[in-house]
Amino acid sequence: MNRKILIVDDSTTARMFIRRCFEIAGCWDVEFLEAADGKEGLEQAKKHNVELIVTDLNMPNMDGTSFLRRAKGSPRLNPVPVIVITSLKNEEKVRELLDLGAEDVLSKPITPTDVLETLQKIPGWGDSEEQ
Repeated sequence: MNRKILIVDDSTTARMFIRRCFEIAGCWDVEFLEAADGKEGLEQAKKHNVELIVTDLNMPNMDGTSFLRRAKGSPRLNPVPVIVITSLKNEEKVRELLDLGAEDVLSKPITPTDVLETLQKIPGWGDSEEQ
């Protein structure tokens, strides 16, 4: 059975780019699910057994910070690693996101190397057979 990665971003192009970075980083045998904002992302994450979530920070309806708070506050979603992608260059915000439970915070534009380095830090992903 394929592992599932949820990509939460209001930009269709950004979701496509993120997916491609993960594929180049070695995530070939993965089912990618997509959501256009945090609200939809929470619904998708609860509906499907996702094993990794990648979220943008600035989105309509529910931003990435609120999404992260809600996901980490949910007993079901709390164990799921969350990677935040942002164009903000703010160390204080990065610390806040990490304190809220994000596995990592990547700056836009991300690269397959960024993705691979982050996956290697996450138990069960860096040593997976997809790498």
